[in-house]
Amino acid sequence: MRHSLHRMTQTAILIGGIGLTGFAVADSQPQGLYSGDELMDADVFLEANPNEDVGDVEDVLLGEDMSVQALVIETGGVLDLGDTHRVVDRDNFTLETQNADDLDDLEYRVTLDMTRDEVAKLPEYDNDWWQDAKGQARQAWDDTKQGAESAWQSTKSATADLLDDASDALNDN
Repeated sequence: MRHSLHRMTQTAILIGGIGLTGFAVADSQPQGLYSGDELMDADVFLEANPNEDVGDVEDVLLGEDMSVQALVIETGGVLDLGDTHRVVDRDNFTLETQNADDLDDLEYRVTLDMTRDEVAKLPEYDNDWWQDAKGQARQAWDDTKQGAESAWQSTKSATADLLDDASDALNDN
């Protein structure tokens, strides 16, 4: 009983704590559940050179809906000297699950669909990037909200017009 309760608690924490919508998964069968803890420090490789480790996952950036928007990878440098933190959009990486049947042995491998030069040109994860990204996300949310309100107003107006026309037609008969 205790083991089942522990397992259910872990599952609830993982589901509630991180939504990995947007991850392209290299494993042929989707897991349905991913561990944010195990994703941290996952090795990062380039698709063109799958055996060369180019960095590690440093952070996972979530959107308002708790879906993964990007990964922050630590790349370059030696022993944390001279390294940089780069933001990789969710459309530019895949996640491969290894040992998915055992939480104790679970590992992830992140593969970037880009070259080393493209990685070097990725935005650096710093306060300026953070402030810009927050502003853009807020603006996108406001635009979506305004678009939805406008669509509702248009639908409401069109429906009212149709009901008025139907009422006029009935009164004419």
